[in-house]
Amino acid sequence: MAKGLVVARVEAGGIAEEMEIAPGDKVLAVSGQELRDIIDFQFLTADEEFTMLIEKPDGEVWEIEIEKDPGEFLGLEVEKVSAGGLKYCTNNCVFCFVAQMPKGMRPSLYDKDDDYRLSLSQGSFVTLSNLSEAEFQRILDLHLSPLYISVHAWNPEARVRLMTNQRAGDVPTQIRRLAEAGILMHTQIVLVPGYNDGEVLRDTVTHLGSFYPQVQSIAVVPVGLTKYRERLTPLRPFTGAEARTLLKEGHMWQDSFARETGRRLVYFADEFYVLAGEELPKAEDYDGFPQLENGVGMGAKFLAELAEGWDQLPAEIPPRMLHLVTGTSAASFFHELKHKLEARVQGLSLIIHSIRNDFFGSTVTVAGLLTAQDIAAQIEDLKGQEFLLPEIMLKRDEDIFLDDRSVGWLEQKINGQAVIVENHGLRFLEALIRSNTGGVKH
Repeated sequence: MAKGLVVARVEAGGIAEEMEIAPGDKVLAVSGQELRDIIDFQFLTADEEFTMLIEKPDGEVWEIEIEKDPGEFLGLEVEKVSAGGLKYCTNNCVFCFVAQMPKGMRPSLYDKDDDYRLSLSQGSFVTLSNLSEAEFQRILDLHLSPLYISVHAWNPEARVRLMTNQRAGDVPTQIRRLAEAGILMHTQIVLVPGYNDGEVLRDTVTHLGSFYPQVQSIAVVPVGLTKYRERLTPLRPFTGAEARTLLKEGHMWQDSFARETGRRLVYFADEFYVLAGEELPKAEDYDGFPQLENGVGMGAKFLAELAEGWDQLPAEIPPRMLHLVTGTSAASFFHELKHKLEARVQGLSLIIHSIRNDFFGSTVTVAGLLTAQDIAAQIEDLKGQEFLLPEIMLKRDEDIFLDDRSVGWLEQKINGQAVIVENHGLRFLEALIRSNTGGVKH
């Protein structure tokens, strides 16, 4: 019998709870079919009527009959993508961020997953270079869509050089096969100076754009480099001048795609605009933000949300001092916003803490890669005052930083009360004006 998929969470009020399914139970089979992985589970439980074979922690096996309405969710999540675990990366990319991380961070951050099933269920980027023909055919047969694909370079030689894997050169054929099957793709290019910029980038963008509408988006993001690169391939970050040149040509690509497809199709990470010293595009220029989780358009979306809620701000609140923790790349933006907010809302005082990333190195400037240790080292005693923490600094669904320190640990170190804020302009404004109730707040 199959090992089964362990239930991680059961939604309150859902069908699974009604059927007395609980975390720790194992789903062994659905409608008589053993489960290989989460893909089998999702497909088999999409029917309106089916049976589930559940094994309880004490070994008792239940057969449960399920009836649900079209589109109604079962109300449970499983722990792992498969009983056998994840598919891992078989590349040795010259820019691999995992290879640049020190010891002592969250254990999961060292997992080099490259699993097409996570691409489908969570939007994780995959390279396709570790797939067997049977797995690739399964993607086609089941029409697993959309997929998020790290392309990096269309030219096979350039991609092999970047990823140090001969199979990486198969991506043009793989993209064609996926497109012919009608599978939608969101693609990314991690841009590395001297490897896949210049003519290689033009070729990559041109080829990917030719597969629209199957290729729905092309994100261009800068290589991330930490100070932990001993014995690794020497790489360098982009300069401001290079970022300006890239964006100038990139705007021409966007205009061309917009005329041909109605979408700009290629989008650049916010870091390029900061590096170039240029204003961020408007929210509508991102065509619905198809790659927001990739750091593409987060700033523009936040600005649009701020504008939406600006007129709703009160003219005055009881005196309140707040501290905002951010990375160096966003510091100038928040300093400017601070002055506007304090002029708009009498009684509000906002102190900006621009945290230098000593943990990874000064070339890493985004808030999402800050650690509790760096924040604690650079903020003095807050004397019990509140400080705002963007939730992008924390593990999903847990108050844990990259360095495995908790929000509670940080609160004690700097003697402050954390207010965790999602990356949303309206939620940010709400956090500024709501009253202090004590403790960690979301």
